[in-house]
Amino acid sequence: MFKSFWGSPEQQAQPRPQEISNSWYPPSVISSPSSSRPGTPSSNTSGSFNLQRPSDRPHSPSHVSPAEAAGIIAVLRDKSVDELRKLLTDKDAYQQFLLSLDQVKTQYNLRDELRKETLQLARENLEKEPRIMELRNQCRIIRTTELAAAQEKLNELERQKEETLKFYSPTSLLHRLQEAMNKIEEESETLHRQLIDREIEVGVFVQKYKKLRYTYHRRALTHLAAKTSLVG
Repeated sequence: MFKSFWGSPEQQAQPRPQEISNSWYPPSVISSPSSSRPGTPSSNTSGSFNLQRPSDRPHSPSHVSPAEAAGIIAVLRDKSVDELRKLLTDKDAYQQFLLSLDQVKTQYNLRDELRKETLQLARENLEKEPRIMELRNQCRIIRTTELAAAQEKLNELERQKEETLKFYSPTSLLHRLQEAMNKIEEESETLHRQLIDREIEVGVFVQKYKKLRYTYHRRALTHLAAKTSLVG
């Protein structure tokens, strides 16, 4: 933060008069050696101080807004040279000055508020943990009991569905119709042998044979129509 105010760390410890004239020191400090404030260090002053920042001093933010910089400059303008020297050389003094800035106080307040809100959310989550565990156990029970039974029932229904679709498929219907026709054909042949072997009377044979052949031809026509429809 002070780097932009005082110049590069490699700057000489004893500034030349033209460099001091371009500094942001108040005019009373630069032009009035008899002022109540200590004069600026000169080339023959034994108490000259190094403007380089201590290595152990906290680093300033890399980005400072113009408004924040103006506020910090306004505070530093009221400091004497000794006070500024102390800020550059004394870590504790620098830390106290840093913590006294309104911008830093605002950041610390925001950090404290976020910390409190985070802790509050953590406490609320911990309070809800027993309920979460209870719901988790209920879900586990449902998965192992009710869900397993429902899944088994669903599988059974799926199997029945597949069997029903397969049973009533056009190919299956044609196959069963063909088997029924073959069965009637066998019954007709059996009835005919009974007639030849005189095991049945002619009147009874005619009545039964006529009924069988009527059923056979009706199923044969149905089979032919269904087969033609599928081919078309």
